[in-house]
Amino acid sequence: MAAATVNELRPAVLDATSEPPPLFDGTTRLYITYTCPHAQRVWILRNYKGLQDKIKLVAINIQNRPAWYKEKVYHVNKVPSLEHNGKVIGESLDLLKYVDSNFEGPTFHLNDPAKKEFAEELTTYSDTFIKILFASFKGDTIKEAGPCFDYLENALHKFNDGPFLLGHDFNMVDIVYITFVEKSQDFLSAVWNYDITAGRPKLARWIEEINKIDAYKSTKTDPKVTVEFFTSVFLQAKN
Repeated sequence: MAAATVNELRPAVLDATSEPPPLFDGTTRLYITYTCPHAQRVWILRNYKGLQDKIKLVAINIQNRPAWYKEKVYHVNKVPSLEHNGKVIGESLDLLKYVDSNFEGPTFHLNDPAKKEFAEELTTYSDTFIKILFASFKGDTIKEAGPCFDYLENALHKFNDGPFLLGHDFNMVDIVYITFVEKSQDFLSAVWNYDITAGRPKLARWIEEINKIDAYKSTKTDPKVTVEFFTSVFLQAKN
């Protein structure tokens, strides 16, 4: 399953002073925020399937978002959302399935029943993983965050035919987790000097291998930007 090569300039970020694009004109648009790990999931899949010409990125400043986004695009007022065929769809896990099923390019369909079952288990647990991880930033961080990465380390032992969560092939469930791992790794390293890969060799290799995938690399956030954003969200509120 070969991924598309990604070579794309990031569009300018739209804020409260920005005019909207020509909405519902037949163009398919993915609304994202560059620092949002939920939105990054769908962005990676869009890149992996080679849909840069089919799905246009619209970057939103989520901390100073334009009023038209809620009023005219997505009333929930969150990212990601996808404008497609005259309707708007939200929620990153739903959008992963939607984009994979409704657009051309490499697909993540699983034929192995055991891998399909494990993928569903991991995806179902992802919301709990995120809640525990984000809650740890406001509590006893190292103690509370550690089990999240232990969970992934253990999951990576399930199939030994490759470095990814389902073994040999990069799959959608890797996308589900990597965006949160990326940003928490940067945040925990900078603020708490905590190395999430220490004593977790499978996790270290998983991150290393995903970092070789162009579709993912092009979506990564500058660690300094991540730390600044996460500090404003978690630590300022904590204090």
